[in-house]
Amino acid sequence: MDIKETLKILPTNPGIYKYFDKTDKIIYVGKAKNLKKRVGSYFHKNHDNNKTKVLVSRIDRIEYVVVDNETDALLLENNLIKEHQPRYNMMLKDDRSFPLIRITNERFPRVFAMRNPKYDGSKYFGPYTSARSMHIVLDLIKSLYPLRNCNYNLSEENIQANKFRACLEYQLGNCKAPCVGKETEVEYLESIANVKHILNGNFSHVKQHLRREMKLASESLEFEKANNFKEKLALLDMFKTKSTVVSHTITNVDVFSGVLTEKSAFMNYLKVINGMVVRAKSVEYKLKMAESLQDVLESAIPKIRHLYESNSKELILPIQMDAFESIKVTVPQKGDKKKLLDLSLRNALLYKKQKLDQYEKLNPSHRSDRLMQQMKSDLRLKEEPRHIECFDNSNLQGSNPVSACVVFKDGKPSKKDYRHFNIKTVIGPNDFDSMKEVVSRRYSRLVKENKPLPQLIIIDGGKGQLSATVATLQELDLYGKIAVVGIAKRLEEIYYPGDSLPMYIDKTSETLKVIQRLRDEAHRFGITHHRNKRSKELTHSELNNIDGVGPKTIDLLLKKFRSVKKIKSASESALTGVIGPDKARKMIEYFGS
Repeated sequence: MDIKETLKILPTNPGIYKYFDKTDKIIYVGKAKNLKKRVGSYFHKNHDNNKTKVLVSRIDRIEYVVVDNETDALLLENNLIKEHQPRYNMMLKDDRSFPLIRITNERFPRVFAMRNPKYDGSKYFGPYTSARSMHIVLDLIKSLYPLRNCNYNLSEENIQANKFRACLEYQLGNCKAPCVGKETEVEYLESIANVKHILNGNFSHVKQHLRREMKLASESLEFEKANNFKEKLALLDMFKTKSTVVSHTITNVDVFSGVLTEKSAFMNYLKVINGMVVRAKSVEYKLKMAESLQDVLESAIPKIRHLYESNSKELILPIQMDAFESIKVTVPQKGDKKKLLDLSLRNALLYKKQKLDQYEKLNPSHRSDRLMQQMKSDLRLKEEPRHIECFDNSNLQGSNPVSACVVFKDGKPSKKDYRHFNIKTVIGPNDFDSMKEVVSRRYSRLVKENKPLPQLIIIDGGKGQLSATVATLQELDLYGKIAVVGIAKRLEEIYYPGDSLPMYIDKTSETLKVIQRLRDEAHRFGITHHRNKRSKELTHSELNNIDGVGPKTIDLLLKKFRSVKKIKSASESALTGVIGPDKARKMIEYFGS
């Protein structure tokens, strides 16, 4: 895709971006809080740095990966730089790792910081982009749950044999001395379980404990102690450990997800090695028939794995499949693997949007064709709704009842075809009879003038207004020739004639968005006409009753003062300057000023 077109469709999400040269080699990887702004800055600014100028001149293509936050963007950037060694990322080519918190795999586990994990059954949390924030967490854990920091072999035999003695850490209150039996293994492991909750971000019960201690300290007038608990609560609120792009509970896996349209499948692939995402790629496959997601995955996975020389023994997929021998297939429902699958799906959806936007810019009719097909399918219509009309009634306690008809063609407003209706045969607020009148007037005239009828009528209202419309169409012998549905405002329910139960369309569907836009446009158009009509009637009742004041005088006054209220409050001299002394005097007398 052309770079200018890519810049237009970049999302505003946090993520990383990859620059490729003409040989399709990655020459730079960067991170961004806002991808659109950050990547755009390379091409919309004059750079003083020669290195940046050379980099920009060599960019031939851009790819990006969306993540949840800036921390994940930094971690993914680091992973990809180490994997691909881009030429222009000189500063991050070292092997320095981000710090982790390790819970050792031993009888009385220790908790401490390290950088390079050892896969010996220990649990790892992080990584942390800031060593300071990691040490704040460790200090918090130490203050809440005193744990040992010695490297003694605390086997039951050694403890029973009294091989150790309590050290200074016990005297200072930093350890409960399990080495001499002053804390049981059960009690110790309960503390470790709470530490894991904190490191996983599940610290609601820890917060409750801190709030309770803070309240007790405050009631005991120990304000310094209470403030200490308050600061720990603030630290917990700031603390976030779970990263989508790094998880040391996952070793070497391939993650695949995809989303289908009528003609294409948009697939995303994430490569995870030693718990880190080191590759991310989105691709499009053209569908030849009505293939399912399973069909596409069965075809795409071997090709992508061969292309990137993957030998992972586990696949994370959105659906269960038995097509891959000797490879474990996982369909996660929660946890780190589910987060990776969700990340992959988000990137597949963004890639789909990017490609569809690109096609629609190259071929404007592509969007309307796709939208019409989707609306036909979603609304169970016999034909594409190329011409849609929507009706809405408007009145104020029965006064000045009006109705509006708005027209969309190929999913876009056709304002020259909008129509207003002043209700003529209905007295008082009666939406059902008002709807009958306007529908009858609208379509009897179209039939009489031999003009094209819509494929779909949308009624802003529930079953009552829909039934009134159906009855009118039957009288005109048009029922069955034009599809008609009603939309109720409360839950955006779609009602069909003769069906007591509504249909609910996906809230993110383009079909529902078009219907909502039609409904809102009809409401706006009707309300505007209703207000104008009331304003004219109010003006007539106030000014036309004044002897000697005619339409031309009224127009002059409204042009100058803008409203009847301002005319009433105007001085005689101000009125004289517009309409002369005689008429000005009459108006002053009439308004009692």
